[in-house]
Amino acid sequence: MTLANGCDNQETERMSDLLARHRAVMPAWLALYYDTPIEIVSGKGNRLTDAEGRTYLDFFAGIVTNTLGYDVAEVRDAVERQLARGVAHTSTLYLLRGQVELAEKIARLSGIPEAKVFFTNSGTEANETALLLATCARGSDQVLAMRNSYHGRSYGTTAVTGNRSWKNSALSPLNVHYLHGTDRDLPAFRALSDAGYIDACVADLREVLATAAAPDLACLIAEPVQGVGGLTAPPDGLLAAYKEVLDEHGILFVSDEVQTAWGRTGEHFWGIGAHGVVPDAMTFAKGLGNGVAIGGVVARGDLMDVLPANSLSTFGGNPIATAAANATLDYILDHELQTNAARLGEVLMAGLRPLVETLPSVAAVRGKGLMLGMELVRPGTGEPAPELAAAALEATRERGLLIGKGGLRGNVLRMAPPLTLHEEEAREGLEVLVEAVSAVDAAARS
Repeated sequence: MTLANGCDNQETERMSDLLARHRAVMPAWLALYYDTPIEIVSGKGNRLTDAEGRTYLDFFAGIVTNTLGYDVAEVRDAVERQLARGVAHTSTLYLLRGQVELAEKIARLSGIPEAKVFFTNSGTEANETALLLATCARGSDQVLAMRNSYHGRSYGTTAVTGNRSWKNSALSPLNVHYLHGTDRDLPAFRALSDAGYIDACVADLREVLATAAAPDLACLIAEPVQGVGGLTAPPDGLLAAYKEVLDEHGILFVSDEVQTAWGRTGEHFWGIGAHGVVPDAMTFAKGLGNGVAIGGVVARGDLMDVLPANSLSTFGGNPIATAAANATLDYILDHELQTNAARLGEVLMAGLRPLVETLPSVAAVRGKGLMLGMELVRPGTGEPAPELAAAALEATRERGLLIGKGGLRGNVLRMAPPLTLHEEEAREGLEVLVEAVSAVDAAARS
């Protein structure tokens, strides 16, 4: 891949100054990718250009957010039409036609009976809302969550996050019990088949309910695929088996679809579809607005209506955000991007899977559709290698490809390109990935 050569000393000094200004006024815990962070200034299609004139193929989509890529006419025109009306905001105290139309689409697509929708600004807010609904409906502060999960950065969503790297406080407004489901590598489960593992997890859930939890537990919140957790996922059918047990006790089930919605996994429009079960509520955000901030909850009508006091969202579902979201959702459906995700996901997986056999640093390649992860370990020991993931991040950027990283131990490369990815772009990115990871592996063994 060729990079535009637009860098000069003046530009480098400007970027160094911007980085210093960032560090002076932004929190220390606000991480930046790369040894020399980049400033993105423009985008077109599935490519981005930084302030130094370098162009990159984007395989991370602003953390699984720019579903359609960049400078999409349909989304841009919808936003500009709304801006031309002179109304960017009125609040939910007034009727919002675009909000109603978007809610109708999402309710229909959800498969949840008599569904209602509430809009927020982010996935964190969406999960907070779902937790509020469930705990209020059940009159309980007890919540089940999954180990290795991530649900947001706020007080309540941090409490149900099962990944220590993202838990900034031991304090919690909730009483949380964590379940197995994505930890097949543990010695106790390593030898089990999918069916055996599901049986073991369900038995553990029953034991948690019998021993650790008081009656009237509120809900289970779970991601069908754990993005931040390193693209780990329960075997298909586990969440349905969990729901059978939950239903026996009246416990609600919330599917966190912030990263898995809108056909990204290829096989289903919502990630939970892989388990053949309809949850009581689903949360969503990220890719719905193609970069414009919007999130929300779709839930059974009786569950959504449970709150006894007034509530609203000042900016949630505002006219600009819903204009972008309506255009994005229509584009996804009209262009059959779920099918595209399934097809090109297989192209990428077919090219990445062999690395497990050929490169000692690659322990696993996993994912669904255009949501993939590659786990890196130290050759010889098999220990998690976050330093190799960091090196691979640099190596792909140097070759003109943007990816992400995550995982419980920071050693998983994350790929989530826009759903508009073309096959030639998929193969181009695949070539860079193989070359970059191979170089990192060779350096680790030298």
